[in-house]
Amino acid sequence: MSKLPNVTTSIFTVMSKMAAEYNAINLSQGFPNFPVDERLTQIVSQLAHEDVHQYTPMSGYPPLLAKIATLVKTAYNRNILPDTEILITAGATQAIFTTLLALLKPDDEVIILDPSYDCYEAPILLSQAKPIHIALNDDYTPNWKIIANAFSDKTKMIIINNPHNPTGKILNESDFENLEALLEKYPDVLLLSDEVYEYITFEQKHLSTHTRTKLLDRCIMVSSFGKSFHVTGWKIGYLVAPEYLMKEIKKAHQFLVFSVNSICQVAVSKYIDLVDVNEIGSFYQEKRDYFRALLQNSKFELMPCEGTYFQVVSYAKISNENDVDFCKRLITDYGVAAIPISTFYADGKDLKLIRFCFAKDNHTLEEAAKRLCEI
Repeated sequence: MSKLPNVTTSIFTVMSKMAAEYNAINLSQGFPNFPVDERLTQIVSQLAHEDVHQYTPMSGYPPLLAKIATLVKTAYNRNILPDTEILITAGATQAIFTTLLALLKPDDEVIILDPSYDCYEAPILLSQAKPIHIALNDDYTPNWKIIANAFSDKTKMIIINNPHNPTGKILNESDFENLEALLEKYPDVLLLSDEVYEYITFEQKHLSTHTRTKLLDRCIMVSSFGKSFHVTGWKIGYLVAPEYLMKEIKKAHQFLVFSVNSICQVAVSKYIDLVDVNEIGSFYQEKRDYFRALLQNSKFELMPCEGTYFQVVSYAKISNENDVDFCKRLITDYGVAAIPISTFYADGKDLKLIRFCFAKDNHTLEEAAKRLCEI
């Protein structure tokens, strides 16, 4: 008997497989197709000949832990303890899975804000806890009154994703004030803050939970070097959490992966000294603006994009098809792969919106836009 009877193959896998079968331009799955920074590849090349190929300590490579603490201090003016409050993980997905598995008990309830990334629900169900899905407003702002009404004495955690995948929305000061007021009423509820796109925001700068002193004693922060440094295939991320929570998370982590890829940890540790994370947002803003300009004369309506490397568009003026069917036809008839937004909703809510990834080289964006403008 299946523990996850309603879980099927990920929409990202489905669309990427179709893209390969039809030789379509893949703007569905969120990974860059441009070269990695040569400084990073040179570091890896050098490290291949050094003694960095055995297990690191379970929590992570100590110099990398120290540099993460410095990074958080520089970016958010928060002091964290490398030895007890940071954990290197095999990507953000493993970080999230491990956190939920370690901290949830049977019958606990977890608030998820839809549209939501698909890795949240499975570990909740495997923990015999209950996901409570609350839809964001149609403009993807949170309705804090509805969210508050979903809280109960069974609520163990709320998950936020900021900047938000798939919509590119970011939380503002008012959102955090509402969240803080809500959690003040429920002192035992934890906060899981998925901030893997933290350095990819544009006109409005990212407000991180790292800066919210009222939340720090109950918050687990998720970050991703794969997203920040354009090396998604390395599957390397990290968690920041208060020691009392991190102790529990590490108990689960040591039996899932024990320790993370050693050469990647050492490489990232050296690379952090060379890169300015503040330049990442500007780099992707150029990509966003270029892609939006290319689509300006198409029949697609461009939704606001405040962060991440995803652009949501409406195809309502083009077709009445549901978004899954439209995305499949986009591949077969026009050779471009996208992701249907309905798959991020527990109830399959379909607003005729799809998501493109613009973390691609300019030639790819130009060719994709050319095809999309022919529709």
